[in-house]
Amino acid sequence: MEDHKIKCAGIVVKPNNREALASALELAEWFESRGIRMVAKPRQEAEIVKLGDEVTERFKEADLIVVLGGDGTMISAARLIGTNEAAVLGINYGGLGYLTEQRIEELFPALEAVLRGDYKIESRVMLESELRRGEQLIGAGRVINDVVINKAALARIIEIEVELNGMHVNCFRADGLIVSTPTGSTAYNLSAGGPIVYPTMNALIITPICPFTLTNRPIVMPDDADIELILTEGSDDVVLTLDGQIGFEMKPLDRVKIRKSETSFNMIQSPNRNYFDVLRNKLKWGR
Repeated sequence: MEDHKIKCAGIVVKPNNREALASALELAEWFESRGIRMVAKPRQEAEIVKLGDEVTERFKEADLIVVLGGDGTMISAARLIGTNEAAVLGINYGGLGYLTEQRIEELFPALEAVLRGDYKIESRVMLESELRRGEQLIGAGRVINDVVINKAALARIIEIEVELNGMHVNCFRADGLIVSTPTGSTAYNLSAGGPIVYPTMNALIITPICPFTLTNRPIVMPDDADIELILTEGSDDVVLTLDGQIGFEMKPLDRVKIRKSETSFNMIQSPNRNYFDVLRNKLKWGR
């Protein structure tokens, strides 16, 4: 991307974080001093707090989006920007994140490089999901990490039938089931015993959570597959969650349809570290 193409920018800020807010105010002035229009001007805290509720439509105009926060803020940003495939720069407050790879002291040098066109984009697969009860659409959303069916704390083991492109895969008896993108492979999927998948691979992971049958293992699927999850009759107290941030109550015989989104999430790569640097740091390999 060349300098003249960055005409409009947006900022997503971690709520209730004073340091992130201060950086957002400084960043807004930095953009304006360079003639870059803002989709929303964070002049006061109230405007920052309302970003998550109000800015989706305006974000469609942005060429560049800066996320100030952690991985949770980045996941929210993936939902906020809708179908816009703008370049996204993640700036972390504290330790390095899987998604927000750059530290606050790297913010302005990274932006200068972006305006020069000196950066690389890493496109991440996202998923579209729908929850249907008969012919009724109960809920829908786009995720960058995972779609999860999980039982309530005191509920019994649940049964989830899985179909791939209309073919029966298995009826999993477990505490739940995760359908993860490669990006989400280091999130809930990893905790449930699923594999780490390189984030730009064209793959999805289906991982049962605490399966009743120990031979039910995670499965890696092509990302262009249509996946359908059916909650079997008799299963109660079950919740569908999207990226761990949006939830829907499920009823027996509800169906969850999952497919690859036509929209990708385009992250600006850090010039100072790579994916394996982040893995070694987060997972404490070699220590």
